[in-house]
Order: sequence, then C-alpha cells, then structure tokens
Amino acid sequence: MAALFVFITVYALDGLIKSPASLLGSIWNPEGKEFGILPMIWASAILSLSASVIGWVFALGCSCFIHGYGSKRLARILSNVLRIMTAIPTVVYGFASVFLLVPLIRNGFGGSGFSWLTASIVLSLMILPTMVLAMDSAFRTIESETEITSAALGLTKEQNLALVVLPTSKKWILSSALLGFGRASGDTLIPTMLAGNAVQYAISPLDAMRTLTAHIGLVLSSDVGGTAYYSLFVAGGILLFVSVTANIIFRMIRGRSHE
Repeated sequence: MAALFVFITVYALDGLIKSPASLLGSIWNPEGKEFGILPMIWASAILSLSASVIGWVFALGCSCFIHGYGSKRLARILSNVLRIMTAIPTVVYGFASVFLLVPLIRNGFGGSGFSWLTASIVLSLMILPTMVLAMDSAFRTIESETEITSAALGLTKEQNLALVVLPTSKKWILSSALLGFGRASGDTLIPTMLAGNAVQYAISPLDAMRTLTAHIGLVLSSDVGGTAYYSLFVAGGILLFVSVTANIIFRMIRGRSHE
C-alpha cells in the first residue's frame, strides 16, 4: 500500500510539474494537445455528493423503518433485500439502468438520458446498502444497551428510536454518509455507463459528464499516450487523496463515537 501511494503521488506530481497549464485546464482535446481535467474533478465532486446525499436520506429512512417504524415482517424483508443488494455486481446496476432508467429519463425530462441525474440515482441505489448496514450496526448496539432502561421509562420502540437511539447514533449516522461518499467517488462503471462521458462542466442534472474514475478507464482502454497518461496519475492522485482523507475522518468520528 505504501509503494502504491508513493508511486501514484510521484507520477502525479511529475505530471503537474511538467505540464501544469495543460492538465489543470478545462478542455480535453488530445489531438490539440489539451488535457484539462478540471471538468472531471467537478463532475466527480458533484456526482459523489449528490449520490451520497440521496442515498443517505433513503438509508436513514430504511434504518428507521427497520428499527421501529415498520412491522417486524416488513422490516425483516427490507433488511434481507438490502443485504442481497450488496452482492449484486455494479455492472448489473448499470446494464439494467441503460434499458430501464435511461429511456425513462429521456422521455420524461428530455436529453439523451445519459446524464448526471441518471448516474446519481443509480449510484445512490448502489451505495444505499453500505450506509444502511453501517447505521444498522450502530442502532442495534445502542438498542441493546438502552432497551431495558427505555422499557422501564415506558418508552415505546418508536419513542426509543426517536429520543434515544437516533441522538446517540448521530456520529455513526454522519460517518455512514462519509462512507457512502467514499464509495461513490471511487466507482468507475456507473459513471462510465450512465453519465454520458462528455468533458464539460455539468450544471443541469440532465447534462452529461465525465468523472475522474471514468476518465481513467476510458484513457487506459485507448492508445492515447504522452501527457494524457500523466492526467491518469493526477486523477489517481486526487482520488487517492480523497479516499485517504475520508478514511481518516471516518476513523476519527468512529473513535469519538466509541468514547
């Protein structure tokens, strides 16, 4: 892991030193010797953020349904479905969405259907089980610790969830959002298959975009060389930095929650 970190960092810095103006530009045109990745950085940030926000809201709702607001039978079914979703390959989400969600977006809102909105919806669905499982673990731990006391105070299961479990699990709930963001920012197939891969600053949810992860996959599959390959290391360095930072913050939040 240390060797990988050093390898990517050294080559990313080398690329920035040799051609900073080209790599930190806004235009990707290898034939014209322009290799700007700023639109891809923007795309990665807004796609990961939007997907994690959507996924986090639904993950919190699912967790509350499982732990107090739903019947035991339906809660068990939902829990099992979410666990099964963790085993579904990413390419299956993308493949199904090309034939189901893309036409729906195209006919309902216009555009090609391959857009920020489409990728965000599918990506949020993909990271949903990860966030639910993180919340579920915290909820179960706190419920086991407070169940007897809450029953003695006359609190119902719903009241215990709202007044005790949720406030106590606040740091875990926030850390699950961070976990979802890290998972979303590192995914390659969903942005590649559904976001449209247009190198531009996406403003509207219906705009196409290309993320850093999709860029790495697309460039590696082509015969483009030279500065284009330096852009891969810069993109990889940015993703590595985001991943390490998110992991450090996650561990800090988890450590404080244990305290």
